[in-house]
Amino acid sequence: MNTSAKIPHGDERITVELTVKELMALTGVRFHNNHSVEVSARKKINEVLFEAYERDQRDNGPIPYQLLS
Repeated sequence: MNTSAKIPHGDERITVELTVKELMALTGVRFHNNHSVEVSARKKINEVLFEAYERDQRDNGPIPYQLLS
């Protein structure tokens, strides 16, 4: 069984701007009185990933099913 997925432009670099606290939260540091730090960091990453996916879809169309497996 092949478990690797082929993602077009998967090695392309994307920049996400995070605060030091957000970066620390993503590495596992817990801010017990401020859970919103981790939520904010994940939201920023998801937004940038979504924008990159949308840009790729407009440029290249949908990913063929055969390339996903």
